[in-house]
Amino acid sequence: MTAKNEKYYFVSSLAKGLRILELLAEEGELSASQVAAHLETNRAAGHRFISTLRDLGYVEKTPEGKFCLTFKPLELGMKTLDRFEIRHFAHPYMQEIALAFKETVNLGHWDRGAIVHLDKIDSTEILRMDLGLGAQAPAYCTGLGKAILAFLPEVELENYLQSVKFTSFTPNTIITAQQLKDEINKIRRQGYAVDDEELSLGLRCVAAPILDYAGRPTYAMSVSGPTQRMSVEKIQNIQEKLLAVCHRLERKTGAPEKTEAEHPAARM
Repeated sequence: MTAKNEKYYFVSSLAKGLRILELLAEEGELSASQVAAHLETNRAAGHRFISTLRDLGYVEKTPEGKFCLTFKPLELGMKTLDRFEIRHFAHPYMQEIALAFKETVNLGHWDRGAIVHLDKIDSTEILRMDLGLGAQAPAYCTGLGKAILAFLPEVELENYLQSVKFTSFTPNTIITAQQLKDEINKIRRQGYAVDDEELSLGLRCVAAPILDYAGRPTYAMSVSGPTQRMSVEKIQNIQEKLLAVCHRLERKTGAPEKTEAEHPAARM
């Protein structure tokens, strides 16, 4: 962000400090010189930034003289996750799905056009692929995201379609608004969404929305696994139980009762 378009309240030094935390989360360990290079500043300034973060307990120095994150950012993240009450009463329902299919079960939350992973139960199989707690992923190329998008209010969905910037992660990724509209219509008819290697090659996922007390699809639950195990037949079996479990879970969220026409998951 340049000086010309910076907002009056924008604190550049704070932004740089937060950027350092992001860099260390991505890279693992960096020297003060490397931090300065990423920030496009001199080494002395980079060292001041990272030393301040060290004094505050967010960064520590390794025996090799580089810097890495402490567990303090993780503590903040876990406190944020704990604010979501649904994590506590959804977990038994997730366990029910995990026991039935032996695949990874994820609980996602809609957050300004992206999906945040609030909770998960790992597959008992050796080969598994999934995102960690707190990880974010685009809505248009994930089962969790598409399950939520399909049941958003029309105005909110239209705003999303007009603002989203598509990135092709795999040959299967949806990359146009029209493709996404077609997919959403399909999801509305069947009540569940499928991510067929759209975010990551080799990963297939089936997901269903979870309505909150206001009838909004604020959350979604998914089952994910390698394509060689997630066959069409298995996905069909999973979606039947997943829809039923999510509909039962909605009674805990206080979601209003829906007719079949309003919410396909109510068929279960």
